[in-house]
Amino acid sequence: MFLILAIVLVVLWLGGFFLLHVSGFLIHLLILFAVISVIMHFISGRRNA
Repeated sequence: MFLILAIVLVVLWLGGFFLLHVSGFLIHLLILFAVISVIMHFISGRRNA
């Protein structure tokens, strides 16, 4: 789940940065959340349901 969230946030960040030429606090928050999500994904690893 974290990996999917990270991918979505990175795509939104890249889309906003390159397509809309928007840079601001919200864009940087998106990439920050994406990086945190990837780190959490690798730290927690796969858990059996």
